[in-house]
Amino acid sequence: MIFKHKFNLIFLNILQILNEINVISSQNQPPNVVIILADDLGLNDVSFRGSNQFITPNIDALAYHGTILNHYYVPALCTPSRATLLTGKYPIHTGMQHYVIPNNEPWGLPLRYKIMPEIFKEHGYSTNLVGKWHLGFYKKAFTPTQRGFDYHYGYLGGYIGYYDHSMQVTSIPIDKGYDFRKNMDIEYKGNGTYATDLFTQESINVIKNHNASKPLFLMVTHLAAHSGNEDDPFEAPPEEISKFKYIKDPNRRIYAAMVSKLDQSVGKIVSALEEKKILDNTIIIFYSDNGAPTIGVHSNSGSNHPLRGQKDSPWEGGVRTPGIIFSPLLKNQKRVLDQVVYVADWLPTLAAATNISIDASFRMDGRNLWEQLSSPNPVIKQRQIVHNIDDIFNYVSYMKGNWKYINGTTSRGNYDSWMGLINNETDPRSLNYVKTILNSEISMLLQSKNHTLDEESILNLREKSIVNCKDIRDSEKIHKYKCNPMFEECLFNIQQDPCEHFNLASENPGILHDMRIDIEHFRETAVKPARKKSKSLDCDPKLYNGTWTWWKDINSGRRINSNSVLVVIFCSIIGILSYF
Repeated sequence: MIFKHKFNLIFLNILQILNEINVISSQNQPPNVVIILADDLGLNDVSFRGSNQFITPNIDALAYHGTILNHYYVPALCTPSRATLLTGKYPIHTGMQHYVIPNNEPWGLPLRYKIMPEIFKEHGYSTNLVGKWHLGFYKKAFTPTQRGFDYHYGYLGGYIGYYDHSMQVTSIPIDKGYDFRKNMDIEYKGNGTYATDLFTQESINVIKNHNASKPLFLMVTHLAAHSGNEDDPFEAPPEEISKFKYIKDPNRRIYAAMVSKLDQSVGKIVSALEEKKILDNTIIIFYSDNGAPTIGVHSNSGSNHPLRGQKDSPWEGGVRTPGIIFSPLLKNQKRVLDQVVYVADWLPTLAAATNISIDASFRMDGRNLWEQLSSPNPVIKQRQIVHNIDDIFNYVSYMKGNWKYINGTTSRGNYDSWMGLINNETDPRSLNYVKTILNSEISMLLQSKNHTLDEESILNLREKSIVNCKDIRDSEKIHKYKCNPMFEECLFNIQQDPCEHFNLASENPGILHDMRIDIEHFRETAVKPARKKSKSLDCDPKLYNGTWTWWKDINSGRRINSNSVLVVIFCSIIGILSYF
């Protein structure tokens, strides 16, 4: 027994020494990178932006301890948005400018583009994706672990049911298919468990089991707050829904619960980084892939108020989303940054932060903003953003400096209005908002590490983060400056009019002319859209044991095998005839 006890003590001491070696080693490494991506979360659905209908204490605490990206922009749909993050290029420069990838269509982010996980992997990072992919899977070559991720746990398509992890395509008559994988293998182990909880726990596992001798690259791409399948689009644990009984709209009530689970996830992931002793050398980014779809296709009742438009529209409600960066490596935090940041900026910015050199031939549209993010007195740089040029849906959305140009729109103008106004419903926690934030998992953790936060800072940062629009009650002025993009060009001063009420095209012909020239230049540089529509039933999950898979590869193999059989039969017949 004495020998066994001594052996255990020696073993524990060895483990402690190895852990300390790993910690010391990790402190001398390039920064770890953790990107937490919400899906279809509206600008008005995080409470640091001012809404009190439901509170997001952990997301808010991360924002107040870090840097709030006050003008954060993304493409208005999830496939283009994710492609832009990973390539550092506008959708028009990767062929991803037209629509999302339905599970039944044979296309994906073209393989000729090297993407973020490949670059980080080449520079010694352990690369991990937990959650959604949505950049193509009709062939195996397009899937995450074939494109630079060492590890993937999640789903390949656009969305799944929160509990059954299946996806139903409605555009063609095929079966619902199961879509959940661990690397290349179908993963049934978590079936029936709420997706947000699964992704949270797996993220914690990745962090806990990470070999600290290597830097970590982790993308957590949540299903929340995207709607599920059309037969049951709003799903959350009953005990979570019951916390929001005061919200009258049943869909909005469940949506609040979906966002609440997302908020808890952010808190647990940050805590896991601290438990692993790598938080101090980690850059954390949180944002939503596009605006919320308040109405229409895959509506989740999210709110982008007071911005105009929503997901899949050229307006600010589709392209301006909540954005946060936090890192102990950034000494000047607890601020609202007015620098315009575009999702394509993350690749060059993170490369600079991690001392990764990217060849100029890569031709990124994103900018390196690490200096703006790390400087105590950043020089705000004017920039342009091609939100999209889609010559199939026939619309343009382009921003340059304070000006934004829109010509044409989506969905016949159904998403062109101002929507998502919140009823006078108040989360009881908002009555003591500051205390709620200070008692959040993230804030308590960071305060224990001497990252102080006080009431004055919280209220000041929150006030600066609220979008304020001009008074529009003057009906004559509204009529004079109204905009109908289906019939005219529209021009807005986004700095003065973030809610896009006042079309100033007629008053600024010179600016309008310059914007047209820029757009034609970008149109000339655009590549052909990669989308390939298909009504083929080859993708039908019933052909693959009820799962979504890389059907083109499988069917190609079947055709090859069928042809081989025909060749053998033909040759046999010829051989028999020649014998006679």
